[in-house]
Amino acid sequence: MKKVEAIIKPFKLEEVKDALSSVGVTGVTVTEVKGFGRQKGHKEMYRGAEYVVEFLPKLKIEVVITDEKLRQVMEIIQKTASTGRIGDGKIFVIPVENAVRIRTGEEGATAVE
Repeated sequence: MKKVEAIIKPFKLEEVKDALSSVGVTGVTVTEVKGFGRQKGHKEMYRGAEYVVEFLPKLKIEVVITDEKLRQVMEIIQKTASTGRIGDGKIFVIPVENAVRIRTGEEGATAVE
């Protein structure tokens, strides 16, 4: 099993969620996060004063899937979250040793499907 964490732009959430659902991904966790990469934030004007926004609002999507779905899920996220502009985000893949469905006690791949 693998855990896929993707940092995306907030307005892309619905598109990514719908695309993941269409291939059978049943569970997704979404967290509001802030950060920056190469773009290092940007400048904005407020009441005539310029200020720097260093940490930009993003969303972190987390999904635990079987190894067989990994490539497909990564491609879907990359395709649907991309705008072609700087700051589109990143995808991270982390190995998962085990998962347990609390309600039933199911373990492993059956707990995440």
